[in-house]
Amino acid sequence: MNKTLIALLSVGVLASACTATGNTERNAAGGAALGALAGAVIGNNVGGGSASTGALVGAAIGGTAGAVKGCREDGGCGATNVNRRQYYDERAGRYYYYDSRSGRYYWEDGSPR
Repeated sequence: MNKTLIALLSVGVLASACTATGNTERNAAGGAALGALAGAVIGNNVGGGSASTGALVGAAIGGTAGAVKGCREDGGCGATNVNRRQYYDERAGRYYYYDSRSGRYYWEDGSPR
């Protein structure tokens, strides 16, 4: 049990420290590590007393929650720009908006203009 928990935590810490691609991966790895730890503690103390099952369930839930949080921080997964004023491009026949966080213009569907 202890070896499984240590392995899960080590992988989570190393993955969260080594990723350089974005918030989604970093938060997913961190969420999985924290979820595995919490799941192992809860699984050991509740029900059948299986810490490894609790760690797996906690890692899955924590990883998913972390990935969604990171995706929203990156501007995806349903995150919306609250103060988004749209403009109409007559030549293209499409609407676009300016994102003040990135300093770039985007089409209405979110693709770069």
